[in-house]
Amino acid sequence: MTQSKAASPARTVHAAAGLFSLFLVAAAGHAQGGGSSSVGATTPAQAQTTEGALQQLSTPTGQDLAAPTQDSFKGSLVSGKATDTVLDLSLDDAIARGLRQNLGLILQSTAQQNAKGQQFEQLQALLPTVTGDASIEVEQIDLAAFGLKFPGLNPIIGPFQVIDFRAYLTQNLVNLPALENYIAARHSFAAARLSAQDARDMVVLTVGNAYLLTIADAARIDAVNAELATSKVSLDQATASHDAGISPRLDVLRAQVDYQNEQQSLISATNQFAKDKLALARVIGLPLDQAIRLTDSEPYAALDNIDPQAAFAQALKNRKDLAAAGEQVAAASAQKTAAFTDQLPTAKFSGDFGDIGETVNHSHGTYTATGKIEAPVLQIAKTRGEEDVAGSQYIQARDKLADQIQQVNADIRDSILDIQSAAKLVEAAKSNVDLANEALNEAQQRFHAGVSDNLPVSQAQSQTEQANDQYISALYQHNTAKLSLARALGVAEINLKDYLGGK
Repeated sequence: MTQSKAASPARTVHAAAGLFSLFLVAAAGHAQGGGSSSVGATTPAQAQTTEGALQQLSTPTGQDLAAPTQDSFKGSLVSGKATDTVLDLSLDDAIARGLRQNLGLILQSTAQQNAKGQQFEQLQALLPTVTGDASIEVEQIDLAAFGLKFPGLNPIIGPFQVIDFRAYLTQNLVNLPALENYIAARHSFAAARLSAQDARDMVVLTVGNAYLLTIADAARIDAVNAELATSKVSLDQATASHDAGISPRLDVLRAQVDYQNEQQSLISATNQFAKDKLALARVIGLPLDQAIRLTDSEPYAALDNIDPQAAFAQALKNRKDLAAAGEQVAAASAQKTAAFTDQLPTAKFSGDFGDIGETVNHSHGTYTATGKIEAPVLQIAKTRGEEDVAGSQYIQARDKLADQIQQVNADIRDSILDIQSAAKLVEAAKSNVDLANEALNEAQQRFHAGVSDNLPVSQAQSQTEQANDQYISALYQHNTAKLSLARALGVAEINLKDYLGGK
């Protein structure tokens, strides 16, 4: 239904009054025939363009290409420049830096911003759209070109000008697909926000693991240095005994081989320590040439027995990634509903208001108001295809959530088993270290007293090195298992110290 306060686009001309109506016919035919575009009320082409823009807004946009991956949490944005001093770095400091500079968290924040932008895009399809334009047009029309020839009359009309200032309004009154798409975008934004919160736990897990690994490397270097010192004592004893004619040259060679093996182990351990410090710097955004000193030692504290079922119930409440997956299921459900409602009628309103005339002082206001109801008549394949796609995406999101919940349950149980196993390994490894040191001391005394050669010393040194390495590895496994449990429960950021300290 259309209402008009003034005539459709007027064309004022300086001609006889008897030719005025003929000019209007000619001008209208000229506009429809591909000449200069008419100005004034909304044309069918303008209406189609506006409706196409609304349809594009009501269609969900693509995925964020900058969404983080697992590897993203191994990188960071470097903050500041390296200094000449050694930077003392505690575990808390490292985590705080990671929560500021880690690439995975930064990318997840931008993904959240992207989802928020998509939500606003979908909202626009439900809000009024107002545009405006101003135009000035100069025309000259040849009536003869339209078959209008009058004896004694000049067929050339013009040149003349038309100015037009106009505002256009378009509003969806009833559009269920647009509404459902907006609801889906709102759930997607909620999922992105929850994923950004979950990313903080991932940063704590990544940084904590890198720090604990570097601590283990430092402990391994200390152990190798102690073993190197012991090997040097054995070498000096073997050399002195050989020089005194008490022991053969073989004892010296055997002790020298042991000493050089420890030197090689120290080189390897030092190299690994340097590489793991670089990896730690990468995840927390430190310059790679910044010298750092780790101030926290490798802790060991037994963790109280944890009920897997109670821990799983706690994880269901705390895990932000599970909540995000739930929002994604809700978004997929809204998309499924939107696909179904795409076959229902929609109601739209469009209108324009403006001022048109030959000059500003010789113009008149005009407006058009149009209400439209559209209903798809025959689009069976399109509707069926949209419903199938949306339905499959909903099933995928729902099944992924169900599997993710079970994976969290499995992660919790795995972590508890790892903690229990690693605790036993720490106890056994510590006992082995004590026994190996005692055996080494006994072998050295026997060799120094001349009771035996240094073969038992060499064997005892090898056993001591192996025992120390197993003890350090067991400590690392125990701490990373507790860190993994904190992550599995969704409390890595807020309760990390409690779990590492043996909650």
